[in-house]
Amino acid sequence: MPFALAAIIGTALLYPFGHQQRTGADLGLGQYPVNGEVIAAEAGGCGDSSGCVTLQVRMADGPNPGRTIAQVMPTEPGTPRFAVGDQVVLSYAGANPEEESSYQVVDFQRGNPLIVLGLVFAVAVLLLGRWQGLAALGALVLSFVVLIGFVLPAILAGENPLLVSVVGSGLIMFVVLYLTHGFSARTSTAVLGTLLSLALIGGLSALFSATTRLTGLDDDTSSLIAALGTPIDARGLLLAGIVIGALGVLDDVTVTQTSAVWELRRANPTLGWRKLYSAGLRIGRDHVASAVNTLVLAYAGASLPLLLAYSLSGRSFGEIISTQAVAQEVVRTLVGSIGLVAAVPITTLIAALVAARETGGTARSTAAERVGSAAAESATTRVAARRPRPPRPPTA
Repeated sequence: MPFALAAIIGTALLYPFGHQQRTGADLGLGQYPVNGEVIAAEAGGCGDSSGCVTLQVRMADGPNPGRTIAQVMPTEPGTPRFAVGDQVVLSYAGANPEEESSYQVVDFQRGNPLIVLGLVFAVAVLLLGRWQGLAALGALVLSFVVLIGFVLPAILAGENPLLVSVVGSGLIMFVVLYLTHGFSARTSTAVLGTLLSLALIGGLSALFSATTRLTGLDDDTSSLIAALGTPIDARGLLLAGIVIGALGVLDDVTVTQTSAVWELRRANPTLGWRKLYSAGLRIGRDHVASAVNTLVLAYAGASLPLLLAYSLSGRSFGEIISTQAVAQEVVRTLVGSIGLVAAVPITTLIAALVAARETGGTARSTAAERVGSAAAESATTRVAARRPRPPRPPTA
């Protein structure tokens, strides 16, 4: 309850009430999107017929819906290929809508395939999880609400990114865990383990980002800060990404460890907290080994183009790993992994202490277990009753 109250108060204090944030073309970050369809494509249009293709694009919306304009696109190895029937997105500069030069093809439309993929994902979760799967989907939606409705606006308004991410992660954690797993001592144990591990990750990320002199100023962040014209702590933005990125994996580890301890207690109600802790820790070692590997591979996969570029630079491994772009990914991966490793003993210890005393020294047994115990006791009593008594010694 104190942690939940702190998250609510932190949200109220950090939320940018009354702040009006400029977006899109008003900041110069992009232009107005216009949907269109490619109805014709032929080679040529830039002098060398093998180097360009001319597209005829019919606009579906924007200032001139239904109009067809010509767009000349290069056919270089690094540019996408367009064909007749492609649903594309054009950027409109806001100038003369009659001029074809006011438009430019910039992307494909992906709305329908993404909707289909989202429905397949939802069906798969519901088939396996049923009502709990439905609760998990609701928690996922609420997580996006917190990110889009609180975390992003607060950071753009100039609040401390690390503090915003900690408060936002707390909100997400409370919503996800309690909505998905219900209100119980087991869920509260997972919440405490996640909170303590997040605090450790936040502290370590702040420490090592300072000692390694990470600035967080990559190309995208620099462009964002320049366009906003407002002071944003770039290093704090990096730390916020580390905290939020580690939250999802932490939930998995803490919930799994808590469930393992409770099931061990149910299987053997005589186990004390020390034996519960030892057994749960043995399970956690296998889990954390695979979780750390998953985290490292996830970050490596996301940074694969960067790693390819550096592998061709001809620089040594030490030089590459100490660059800003690579070093911040190393810090992100290792700090997150340390948090995952620490989450296992922390959560297991809390779970063992709570589970051992939750029922006053005896675990709740199921109806089948009580029936089986009563039957065994009855059978023992009957066997003892049928056992012949030894003869009495003769009396004088």
